[in-house]
Amino acid sequence: MRMMFFKKITVFATLFAISLLLRAAPDSVNKTGEITGYEVDGKQVTFSFSDSTAMRLELYSDGIVKVWIDPQGTFVRNNDSYAVLPKEESGQVNVAETPQGYEVYTGDLIIRINKSPFGIRFFDKYQKLLLEDYQNKGFEVNDEYMSVSKTLRVDENIYGLGEKAGPLNRRGRSYKMWNSDKPCYGVNEDPLYKSIPFFMSNYGYGLFFDNTYKTTFDFGESDENYFTFATPGGEMVYYFLFGPTFKEIIARYTELTGKPIMPPKWALGFSQSRGMLTNEKLTRDIASGFRERNIPCDIIYQDIGWTQHLQDFEWRDGNYGDPVQMLTDLEDQGFKVIVSQDPVISQANTSQWIEADSLGYFTTDIRTGESYDMPWPWGGNCGVVDFTNPEVADWWGAYQQKVIDDGVRGFWTDMGEPAWSNEESSDRLNMKHHDGMHDEIHNVYGLTWDKVVTEQFEKRNPNTRIFQMTRAAFAGMQRYTFGWSGDAGNGFHVTEGWKQLANQVPLGLSAGMGGIPFWSCDISGYCGDIEDYDALGELYARWMQFGVFNPLSRAHHEGNNAVEPWLFGSHVEAVTKAAIELKYSLFPYIYTYARAAHDLGLPLMRAMFLEYPGDPETANLGTQFMFGEELLVAPVMEEAAATKRVYLPEGTWFDYHSPRVSYDGGQWIDFPVTLETIPLFVKQGSVVPTMPVMQYIHEDPDYPLTYNIFPSRLNRSASFEVYEDDGETNDYKKDVFVKRSVQCKLLQNGYEILLNEKVSNGFEVTPRDLMIRIHTDEKPAKISTSDGDKLKKGERHFEKGRKSWFYDKENEVCVIQVPASSQVDKLMVEF
Repeated sequence: MRMMFFKKITVFATLFAISLLLRAAPDSVNKTGEITGYEVDGKQVTFSFSDSTAMRLELYSDGIVKVWIDPQGTFVRNNDSYAVLPKEESGQVNVAETPQGYEVYTGDLIIRINKSPFGIRFFDKYQKLLLEDYQNKGFEVNDEYMSVSKTLRVDENIYGLGEKAGPLNRRGRSYKMWNSDKPCYGVNEDPLYKSIPFFMSNYGYGLFFDNTYKTTFDFGESDENYFTFATPGGEMVYYFLFGPTFKEIIARYTELTGKPIMPPKWALGFSQSRGMLTNEKLTRDIASGFRERNIPCDIIYQDIGWTQHLQDFEWRDGNYGDPVQMLTDLEDQGFKVIVSQDPVISQANTSQWIEADSLGYFTTDIRTGESYDMPWPWGGNCGVVDFTNPEVADWWGAYQQKVIDDGVRGFWTDMGEPAWSNEESSDRLNMKHHDGMHDEIHNVYGLTWDKVVTEQFEKRNPNTRIFQMTRAAFAGMQRYTFGWSGDAGNGFHVTEGWKQLANQVPLGLSAGMGGIPFWSCDISGYCGDIEDYDALGELYARWMQFGVFNPLSRAHHEGNNAVEPWLFGSHVEAVTKAAIELKYSLFPYIYTYARAAHDLGLPLMRAMFLEYPGDPETANLGTQFMFGEELLVAPVMEEAAATKRVYLPEGTWFDYHSPRVSYDGGQWIDFPVTLETIPLFVKQGSVVPTMPVMQYIHEDPDYPLTYNIFPSRLNRSASFEVYEDDGETNDYKKDVFVKRSVQCKLLQNGYEILLNEKVSNGFEVTPRDLMIRIHTDEKPAKISTSDGDKLKKGERHFEKGRKSWFYDKENEVCVIQVPASSQVDKLMVEF
């Protein structure tokens, strides 16, 4: 039988447990006894101790090992893992006994377990130590918490925990997992909206703590010699993930918790929203505003007030005259409409509340046995829908399908902490869910909701790609939803939100490393009343210049504070329009990396150390990032900046906007900026695919594809493989796509360019004209195909359907046109 604290815990006991964790004397905890034996069962081995404790190691794969330490030795969980995917594989674990302990072998690892005192050490197959228990603190337990402590080496850096504020490197700090509604949160505030108990070390490993309670992580804040993770309830289950590279660790985490779903192609365009965007007239006016000004936009959101009641999915009376016609008209203009969901039913919504209450679909109050009475920020007191109850799914799915049938294209699931259930809200712990008490379910409540939303959407809209963006979540969320960073910004002085903007960079990079590759912040900062648009203009422009490099780009602000680009004056409008147009031109590049996110879990926004792990300058660098592998983005986040301090890793780097300008890498530079400037660099030896700017994604489905080539060094190649699918269905999960590749090799007398298409599973390929732009300071003498056909030297304006080229001396670029109708697979550019 478990200890009582595993069944019920109060907030006060939790806080006391944290205090004990940080300050407890050695005799205040129980250590394990010595190991007395083991038993092998397939891919798992169970070790017995001299007390009631037992430990089980299970090989999830050669590089992923599950560790479960149970002080009662029963290995019984209240709930199966919400995050980890089941994996049934046959096989046998290999164990060897030594005088001191045991050795367990996998294809990638050697695990050594000491008998007395108990301890675990992980080595790679070359005997390099990756991770070890700290002294005799490998496992400790008392009536308040269980904990594990590991050695923290002097040069060890820790990254991860998902969407957390503060510096990228977590070393020297402590964190909690407790999904919290934190409007206008501080730059180091913790906890926030999401709980992703997964982190990585520069020593080649990652750890995922598979526990949903209010777990704590101390990465050397209390003692610089070790880090500790602890829980006041549930099970001590964690997974060791071997890399050794950061990218490989992220791929292992993806293997463990699931691949990210891909968004529809239009979701990677630009989105407009505001808190009071809840009526038809305003929605139509905003749509017209974008199209009249030729500012690209794909999505318009409707916030919480769009409904008649929470959450009946009925359009609010008086706000919408003919919502179906509105959606049809907007779709004709290239706009998709996304509406919010809240996970509650207002008591004022009498019929639906009675329905859900009678069916037992709400969480209950253990003090009364009745539906829990939840005060809600909007709509009065509510019932909290219990998405852990399997019967709720179809009921909720039928309701949400009503607006999908109207023409709505997706949802953003808001307030799923559930809102106002922060640490101080101790009364919420009286909520009982179908799966357990709220202290266990709190952190996964949003995840269970998002799971229902997506699975019901896919059930009722077969083979249609869902758009769903969420605020509160747990590990594994990437299987169902995307994420945004909640209510950032300076609430009291909106124009002073520069620190909040700067904080979004490391926060977004950390989110990406925690299984949230499709992420957004609220461009402009959510918080604060806008009283002077001219005064906010510079900050808005800089936020936009960062936000267009969020995979999901959304301008949003609280209340009726409008943040459309044209409200900030003509100068800021022009600056933000150029930024949005840059995002649209990069769509083929962005979409290719969206597929990489699905396949490998790799984020589009990448911390510098993911691409340059051996460069010490990148270890704590949270002011810039790689966007994919080829582009380096260094957003300006200081008021009235004249320069931006940028670190360029090894190699040669070109100014993307002025490719004639290049810089040697391995150094910091002071890059001159004006308000128009987005510091954007591309590395020598890269290809960046682009398309023409359109008012919405694939407004012209037959667009030409441009390869912008920054050639590599002599006898080396620059290459890229552009990914394309239909952008709307889930056929990508069946690998229905085309990959168009280009390779440009620098030779002594010119360039060799190879072109190819790889069609997978019968994908219907759209023929595309190709524009090849080679950045070179040498004018070619001639260009020919592999069969000797010499291309015509033309002017800047090409003749459609004809192979031709010209050299732009002013910009030092050779431009080649290859029409879709041609069968060119090789070009020779001769000097």
